[in-house]
Amino acid sequence: MKTTLLRYNVIFRPEPEGGFTVIVPSLPGCVTYGKDLPQARVMAADAIGGYIKSLKKHGEPVPTDDTSFFTSVDVDLTKQAHYA
Repeated sequence: MKTTLLRYNVIFRPEPEGGFTVIVPSLPGCVTYGKDLPQARVMAADAIGGYIKSLKKHGEPVPTDDTSFFTSVDVDLTKQAHYA
């Protein structure tokens, strides 16, 4: 059986009540939760797998993050105030 490895960027957002919400930006609506980082990672893999299975079932293309990456952008709000 051929193995295909797909790579996805995920965002782990800590929640005030504890745990982490996981968002998969390349898969709109693919969001899950874990009580801690290890569980959130497992839940993310499960949610991504289910999402991809649904895409394939409906004959839709399966996006990946092979060519994309995340970085941060700093925004100086004091400078933006001058444009308002």
